[in-house]
Amino acid sequence: MPSPTPPLNVLATTQPDTLDAFWMPFTANAQFKGAPRLLVRAQGMYYEDVEGRQILDGTAGLWCCNAGHGRKKIVQAIAEQAGTLDFAPTFQMGSPLPFVLAQRLAALAPAGLNHVFFTNSGSEAVDTAMKVVLAHHRARGEGQRTRFIGREKAYHGVGFGGMAIGGLPNNRRQFGLQLGGSAHLPHTLDLQRNAFSQGLPRHGAELADALERLIALHDASTIAAVFVEPIAGSAGVILPAPGYLQRLREICDHHGIVLVFDEVITGFGRVGMPFAAQRFGVTPDLITFAKGASNGAVPLGGVLVSDAIHSSLQQGPAQAIDLFHGYTYSGHPLACAAALATLDVYAEERLFERAIELGEYWQRALHSLQGLPNVVDIRNFGLVGAVELAPRRDAPGSRGYEVFRRCFHDGNLLVRQTGDTIALSPPLIVEPAQIDQIADVLGAMIRATA
Repeated sequence: MPSPTPPLNVLATTQPDTLDAFWMPFTANAQFKGAPRLLVRAQGMYYEDVEGRQILDGTAGLWCCNAGHGRKKIVQAIAEQAGTLDFAPTFQMGSPLPFVLAQRLAALAPAGLNHVFFTNSGSEAVDTAMKVVLAHHRARGEGQRTRFIGREKAYHGVGFGGMAIGGLPNNRRQFGLQLGGSAHLPHTLDLQRNAFSQGLPRHGAELADALERLIALHDASTIAAVFVEPIAGSAGVILPAPGYLQRLREICDHHGIVLVFDEVITGFGRVGMPFAAQRFGVTPDLITFAKGASNGAVPLGGVLVSDAIHSSLQQGPAQAIDLFHGYTYSGHPLACAAALATLDVYAEERLFERAIELGEYWQRALHSLQGLPNVVDIRNFGLVGAVELAPRRDAPGSRGYEVFRRCFHDGNLLVRQTGDTIALSPPLIVEPAQIDQIADVLGAMIRATA
């Protein structure tokens, strides 16, 4: 007979006998499994690894645990809902919590974005937004608007739609021909003019005018939407110059093009307000969200949709399905319970405001690393930041990976590596002393890495 399975608490806190079966995402699997980094517990600002070490979380998990870890209110909400209603379909059926959560999210969003379509991730949210845009134009008699415009260095998830409008070559290289009908704006990273800017860079608003050139090339009547991240997170915290997003909004309005903000990273307090759209004073037609919506506790994403776009798809008979799209787990009861509790924690502890209150302290701490070996740029806004390192000749990304590895093993600090950029986004509960620790450890590991 097979031996009995150990208790869950044992399985969840000890290293498995083998790591082979799990094909890890966005990971050098052979490298990782030769020297694994396994996390087994989390509380507040800290993870605990399989060896019992406390690891300061400098990345809010993966940009998602904005309220920190192990929040009792969120844990209790998930457990209570699991014991009450574990699952309910949302195809021609419903349960209360998705409706309650949608109303809460609409109240947080910029004015006019009063409708929510739920997904399970940011990738699904982007593909959903693309389909909503196409259906909207077709409903208005402009079905020829099928082209999407993204931006270089953008990350819009890993679906084929998100890959097509994204601008990270490594995310496309293995997969052959992409979806057609996409074009890309230039990115806004300009080290020559903007290196070591504190907050938003001074130069680059004029880069938005490249949209006019793409419109002239492809004809406005063929363009469905422009997708941009207000701050490009996965590419290494690339910031817009003041006026850049406003200019995109003006051009889109002039040509009848839908503007979509991908706020999977910037949503839920990362830059000091519920959404970066509000911090930057620009209202798009759709906003994609995920990550911080449920504090990472249960997968949840979605799309905030403007009244105008939603209304265009409500013109058919009452018995007709208005959007042939959805997911089995759209509006999952456990995910909605987690999100409602998360929004309560954000409000009760004023966590959104902390990204502004701590912004200057965070900025000073990060920019104290200027002048260290191989540091070529430092970027920050709200409670997000990046330290960019010069790449090694013939080994791009290796210096960044070594700093990441040293931070974890030698400095008990979790950072995010993207190429040779170290990205930082601590939970919004971070204290000044922990900001100092992040900067001190990162500085020491940069010095130790040739």
